[in-house]
Amino acid sequence: MSGRPMPCSPQEIGALFLFEKLTAEQLGRLCAEGRVEGFDPGPVYAEGDPAGCFYVLLEGTVVLSRRVGGDDVEVSRTSRRGVYAGAMQAYLGDRVRQVYNNSLRVTVPSRFFVLPADTFASIMREWFPMAVHLLEGLFFGSKSTQRAIGQRERLLALGSLSAGLTHELNNPAAAAVRATAALRERVGRMRHKLSIISAGTYDRETLANLIDIQERTAERVAKAPVLSPLEASDREDALCDWLDDHGIPDGWRIAPTFVQAGLDRDWLDQVAAAVDEATLPSAVGWLSYTVETELLMDEIEDSTSRVSHLVDAAKQYSQLDRAPFQVADVHELLDSTLLMLSGKFGQRIRVVKEYDRTLPRIPAYPAELNQVWTNLIDNAVAAMNGTGAEGTLTVRTARDHDRLLVEFGDTGTGIPPEVRDRVFDPFFTTKPVGEGTGLGLDISWRIVVNKHHGSLRFESEPGDTRFQVLLPLTAAPPDETTEEPV
Repeated sequence: MSGRPMPCSPQEIGALFLFEKLTAEQLGRLCAEGRVEGFDPGPVYAEGDPAGCFYVLLEGTVVLSRRVGGDDVEVSRTSRRGVYAGAMQAYLGDRVRQVYNNSLRVTVPSRFFVLPADTFASIMREWFPMAVHLLEGLFFGSKSTQRAIGQRERLLALGSLSAGLTHELNNPAAAAVRATAALRERVGRMRHKLSIISAGTYDRETLANLIDIQERTAERVAKAPVLSPLEASDREDALCDWLDDHGIPDGWRIAPTFVQAGLDRDWLDQVAAAVDEATLPSAVGWLSYTVETELLMDEIEDSTSRVSHLVDAAKQYSQLDRAPFQVADVHELLDSTLLMLSGKFGQRIRVVKEYDRTLPRIPAYPAELNQVWTNLIDNAVAAMNGTGAEGTLTVRTARDHDRLLVEFGDTGTGIPPEVRDRVFDPFFTTKPVGEGTGLGLDISWRIVVNKHHGSLRFESEPGDTRFQVLLPLTAAPPDETTEEPV
């Protein structure tokens, strides 16, 4: 937006703190190549537009704002003469994207000294070559440092996640190995018992009845009810008495297995009716092996399913083989992240999920949202571990007008009032040396605000800290020119 052309006075611009050290010749060149413009209350330039001019306030009141989600959030308001904004990085040329990184408006009739971006860049390089080199080094060095430390933070997080995933995978894998070894032993004993039974004097009908009972026993194992400890204890006592009454040895060992499989006294009466008294112990022993093999196969199935579930969660978390931008279910992303981080919770942190399952899927960058969840959960766990007491992590989703809310609440120490204005600053951290880089919340802010056009905010007091991520329910196609988060 252009204003009304007005006369340019070298004396007036030379009185500004920005230009007070310039020579008369330099001030004359500024007025010759620049201009003074007057603006009525309203916008001067908009965030995201090509950065064509460098603005210096001569008179009036300016307001700078940043776009957060669908709102413009005021970040600065001043009437101080000489403040500047606009194409401040023009001297970097094409090495950075030359757009306005904020919006500028005036609230009263105002005047600016306006310098075209190309002229500003040329003057900077000609008049202040050493300063330009220093500023370039500072700008790109800071970017490089942020990128390097950001990569280190991701590697540290990956190492932590890998350790947790390895631990989680080890438990079901070890259970499957143990169950397989036990199953091999039980099958061997079952074959031996079968040979003993086949060598006995069983008629065809008795063997048929016994095989039928074996098949129905295997089916019963799959439908075994879940009993309370008291109910299981009562049934074990009853089965022990039945086995002792029928002269079957080691009833105390067999009874718990039968109870776990859902067998009762009535079932054993059917077995006793199918064979004579002399062969009942062998028949019960054979059925015991049948039950044990079924239970072991169930354990192997559960263990391998658990491994498969963990692998699926890891793929969901990392978004392998998926498009960067897609319509995603936020709850799936949260669940995969919580599972990947479960090793961090230990016994002292309880996780509570308060999901609104009616929320729609949203267009997003899932892998990067998982990085946000990871950073926020990791900070919450660290805050709760610092209290030395048990804690609760609450993950809540809800609809907030035209946005989707994801809230992470913890019962930790809270954020001290004196540092709340700095929590999103790069390299700022309250964690002990070596435990944090200070980039987690900065990265999360840029992913949520810059990449998803959402907002990230928090409320905190001791025992109740809540970080809230607000994401648009609908979004335009991804802008490939959007700066990637470090």
